[in-house]
Amino acid sequence: MTRKIRYNRRKIGSIPGTLVYTGDKIADPVKISHIEYNGEMFQEQVISNLQSYKINKKADTVSWININGIYDLEIINKLKEKFCIHPLVMEDILNVSQRPKYEDFEDYIFVVLKMFQYEETTDDVQSEQMSILLYKGTVLTFQEHEGDVFNQIRDRIRNKKGRICNKKGDYLVYSLLDAIVNYYFVILEKLGERLERIEEEVFSNPKKETVAKIHYLKQEIILLRKSIWPIRDVVNSLIKGESSLIEKESRPFLHDLYDHTIEIMDIIESYRDTNTSLMDMYLSSISNRMNEIMKVLTMMSTIFIPLSFLAGLYGMNFKNMPELEMPFAYPVVLSLMIAIVIGMLLFFRRKKWL
Repeated sequence: MTRKIRYNRRKIGSIPGTLVYTGDKIADPVKISHIEYNGEMFQEQVISNLQSYKINKKADTVSWININGIYDLEIINKLKEKFCIHPLVMEDILNVSQRPKYEDFEDYIFVVLKMFQYEETTDDVQSEQMSILLYKGTVLTFQEHEGDVFNQIRDRIRNKKGRICNKKGDYLVYSLLDAIVNYYFVILEKLGERLERIEEEVFSNPKKETVAKIHYLKQEIILLRKSIWPIRDVVNSLIKGESSLIEKESRPFLHDLYDHTIEIMDIIESYRDTNTSLMDMYLSSISNRMNEIMKVLTMMSTIFIPLSFLAGLYGMNFKNMPELEMPFAYPVVLSLMIAIVIGMLLFFRRKKWL
C-alpha cells in the first residue's frame, strides 16, 4: 500500500489558507470533466476554459464537475474564485494527508475522505484523497490523479438507469460515498486473504520473512483504520445536519451507508486482533521449534552419557582390568552399549518424549 506521511501542511509562518499542494506532482495535465443530467437529458464534456464555463443554476438538472489532478495551483485558484470556495477549504483539498471530515458552509457542503483502489498486477493497494463539494445543483469532486471507482455511477447516468437520474445533487454525493465505502469491502477481502496465507505460513513453515509480512500488514491495517474510522462521523454529520442541500428522501440511504461504515470498522478491528495474534503465534511457533530441537539434543546427550562412561572406563587400560584379556570383551561391551541405546529409546517412547 502506498504510504507517504507528510506532516507539514504548509510552510512555517505562512498565512492560513495559503495554497500548497502536498502530494506528488504528475506529468499528466489536469483534466476537468463535466456531466449534466436529469431524467430527460444527459450531456458530457471536457472543460478546457474555466472562464467561459457558467455555473449551473437550474433547479431541474445536476452538474457533476470532476477535477483529475490538483497540483496546478493556477487552475485551483480559478476554481476557488469561480465557485467562491473558502481558502481554508482549498488548503484542505490540496493537503492530501487531510483527515476525513465534514463541514457545512451554508452555500455548500465540504466532505473529504480517502479512496482506495486495488492493483491486481502488483497486489498493492493505492490510497488517494477525494474531496467533494456539494452546491445547489452542482457537485465538485477533486482527485489527485485520474482513475476512480465511479465508473458504474457514470454508466447509470449515461444510460439513465436507476433513481440517480431523477434525484438531486445530494443523492449523487451519497452515490459517490457509497461507491468509495463499498470498495473498502474489496480491499478488506484482499487483506483477509493475505491474513489467511500468513496464518498458514506461521503454522507450517515460519521464516524470518514472515515477521516482515506481519509487520507490513499491521501498518496497512492501521492506515485503513485511520482513514475509515472518521468516515462514520462524516456520514453521521450528513444525516443529522440541518443543511437544506440534503433532501429528506436521501437520509435513509445515508443511514444505510452509516451501517456499512460500522460493519467495515468491525472487520478492521477483527483483522487487527488477528494480526496481533499472528505475531504471538509466530513467536510461540519459533519457541516450540526451539524446544523440539533442544529436546532432540538433550536426548542425544542423555544417550551418549552412559556410552561415554563405558568408553572412558575401558579406555584407561589398567594392567589388572580382567576384561582386557577376555577374547569376547570387545563384542560384549559393544553389545552392552547397543542395548543401553535401545533401552533408553524404549524408555523415552514409553514416557512419550519421542
